[in-house]
Amino acid sequence: MKITTRNATFQQWQALLTNRSKRHRAGEFLVQGVRPISLAVEHGWEVRQLIFPAGRRLSDWAASLLEKVPEPVEMDPELLAELGEKEEAELVAVVGLPPDRLDRLGHHVPDRAGAPLYVVFDRPTSPGNLGTLIRSADAFGAEGLIVSGHAADPYDPRAVRASTGSIFALPVVRMGAAAEVLEWAAPLRLVGTDERATVDVADADLRGPTLLLVGNETQGLSSAWRQAADEMVRIPIGGAASSLNAAAAATIVLYEASRQRTRREP
Repeated sequence: MKITTRNATFQQWQALLTNRSKRHRAGEFLVQGVRPISLAVEHGWEVRQLIFPAGRRLSDWAASLLEKVPEPVEMDPELLAELGEKEEAELVAVVGLPPDRLDRLGHHVPDRAGAPLYVVFDRPTSPGNLGTLIRSADAFGAEGLIVSGHAADPYDPRAVRASTGSIFALPVVRMGAAAEVLEWAAPLRLVGTDERATVDVADADLRGPTLLLVGNETQGLSSAWRQAADEMVRIPIGGAASSLNAAAAATIVLYEASRQRTRREP
């Protein structure tokens, strides 16, 4: 296939950049950049199309990927730059959406040596914050992340870019109300984050099977998640800052959980 004009196919893909409803109806989203596309392929995601620029010499990386797709799409470079949101974009991938099922997150491990760590991000509004938290959860050993309630879309290009491709390595599931998750989370200890909590994160035991609860950027955790939490923890801060960005605060808690789980017991 070769696309040289703003035909119906181009317009359909262009809509995936900004319209979450069309992403969900089509069951696919756009992936931009070398690392995210490489990780999508490496982790076995459904790459439906690879789009490359007409008349341009490709890198070995791009050429090798194109060999793995039955019918890559050749596109006018200026049109591809719009889909890639970058001049001289080398490849853009059209990738199928995975199902939003909690069983994608794996099974709970009851023993402390293999204790799982999961994250809930409750009603995030910023795709960038969501992508950043996905990246941090991947980096610090979480086994999955749940996006709860009416929230930013993890498959928004801004979230995918902010995750630097970690969204393809870490299972991410979108769920509705807290009640949908709590039955699944019954074997886990629920630890919420709140600047008004009385327990410092360093004093909390994060070594067992844990579900970390991270609240909305402006309103914090919903009342349902607060009531479900077994413990609330805070991060002591100083200086002129009144609070931390939600993704930054969650990253600190994830680091502390990783530190506790990997250090030697006295």
